Amino acid sequence: MTLTILTKTLRDSRRALIGWTAGITVAAVMYASFYPQMAKTGGQQVQNVPEGLREALRMDDIASAPGYLGSTVFGLIVPLLAMFFGAATGARATAADEESGTLDLLMSYPITRTSLILQRFGALVAAATGITVFLWLGMLAIRGSAELTTISPAEFAAQCLNVALLAVVFGALAVGLGAAFGRRAIVFAATAVVGVLAYAAHTFAGQLGLDWIAYLSPFHYYLDGEPLRYGFQSVNIVVLLVVSAILVAAGTYRFNHRDLGA
Repeated sequence: MTLTILTKTLRDSRRALIGWTAGITVAAVMYASFYPQMAKTGGQQVQNVPEGLREALRMDDIASAPGYLGSTVFGLIVPLLAMFFGAATGARATAADEESGTLDLLMSYPITRTSLILQRFGALVAAATGITVFLWLGMLAIRGSAELTTISPAEFAAQCLNVALLAVVFGALAVGLGAAFGRRAIVFAATAVVGVLAYAAHTFAGQLGLDWIAYLSPFHYYLDGEPLRYGFQSVNIVVLLVVSAILVAAGTYRFNHRDLGA
């Protein structure tokens, strides 16, 4: 199987990918650079935040580098951006071609439906990986000046890997929905809504007395292992990979059994 579709997808999306990479990296670096001020005040700025909200957002240890980044940068800003990136990119995998009427032309070439989906998904995985490599480099670039040296390069790498996997999970969801229904706007909206609900489930399940719901959320496996403190968490990584594979497989099955002309 040639990788023409994969490479062409990356080439055609290069401007959007540059924008996503710059946006996610700059946002992360900017907020991470505020840590020295937080450390000097001992996190007193958050004392007026209600206790339940502090607990939900993991703000009780915000005076430490892992606590600050795990609550703000990698606990809120970056994962939500990664989720929207996955949703937007995955929604275009097949649904954009189907909506524009170019899918029939594309399928006239010697390529199977399965190969099309896998190569488009492969492009999404490659893009998510590239974004998080730059994110990792950005964190290392300010690690000394922002007083983040208590977090090792390997621990930053573990957290950035989880960012990539989170984007891939929601990208896989969007790819699967797009392959099943073929409507980009609907797919993006549905994936984004699921993402927001999943984040809320992970964040507020404890306050609602529904701890088990958090285990249904990808955000639980993204953050609960605290990679900024403990590095790579193999179980959480495997869960995110397996969920992604199942979503893409289900979408591929549906795509192979749909009448695309209907």
